[in-house]
Amino acid sequence: MKKYLVTGGAGFVGSNIAFALETERKAKVTVLDNFSLGNYKNLLGFKGDIIADDILSRDWFGKAGPVDAIFHEAAITDTTVHDQRRMMAVNVDGFRNVLEFALKAGVKRVVYASSAAVYGNSKCPMREDQVPTPENVYGFSKAIMDNTAREFAEAHKDMTLVGLRYFNVYGPREYYKGNPASMMFHLYNQMKAGKRPRIFKFGEQVRDFVYVKDIVRGNLNALDAEKSCVCNLGSGRPGNFNEVVEALNKALHTDLAPDYFDNPYSFYQNKTHADLRQAKTFLNYRPEWSLSDGIADYVKILEKTKI
Repeated sequence: MKKYLVTGGAGFVGSNIAFALETERKAKVTVLDNFSLGNYKNLLGFKGDIIADDILSRDWFGKAGPVDAIFHEAAITDTTVHDQRRMMAVNVDGFRNVLEFALKAGVKRVVYASSAAVYGNSKCPMREDQVPTPENVYGFSKAIMDNTAREFAEAHKDMTLVGLRYFNVYGPREYYKGNPASMMFHLYNQMKAGKRPRIFKFGEQVRDFVYVKDIVRGNLNALDAEKSCVCNLGSGRPGNFNEVVEALNKALHTDLAPDYFDNPYSFYQNKTHADLRQAKTFLNYRPEWSLSDGIADYVKILEKTKI
């Protein structure tokens, strides 16, 4: 039986990965999480072990034990956090700590979450060989993580490091993220309460929205990547905010018109679009969920979920 460590495993993407490893790969999974952003409710039904500790600590090194691979999801993901020192410490120094553990424990594969935020407002479709132009310190921290991973992989040829640049992820188990949760989740709650969905004027902002089930598939496929790489994970089919409202109206059987308001953010990404050629080549990644189908599936799950 394979053994895997998932850092940030009580969070949104991490918990989805942990369950997929248990159910699909029949693996033994250990979750490392300090529960500052994650929630135990995301792990109800989880069969593995949990280490309640911080990635900036080294106290967990002896508890994690030998594992076949690490899925590193622990991070500050709120793009509105402006504390640059804290963002860099948690995201970059925490990642270095995870790599130090991997080296000491003899782990040969690390799959880690990067982000499309590294691209900022650069041209689309966004390719991995573009020079990073992040609009905020979160995107900058992820770009430095990619640098760190590349240098580490070059220095340790026997290890495989796979960075996954997530685009705009939504789906089950994001309920406890608060403000950083996807617009699908926030708009669903507004519309469920009979309120008009509030989106930026005039709903023409474009995002490569990707359902978390496709993100999980990309992570599991990374276990079979033959070499170190950084790959985009998106849908490859971007949609605008008006289309999100349209899909939610269809799934909820409502007809609520958008309530447009001014965008208050000066560092906003107005468009994201993932070029998936590298992900297809190195990870055999082929997203299955369209925007409308993903939202319909998500709404069905939300309707059954007690938060």
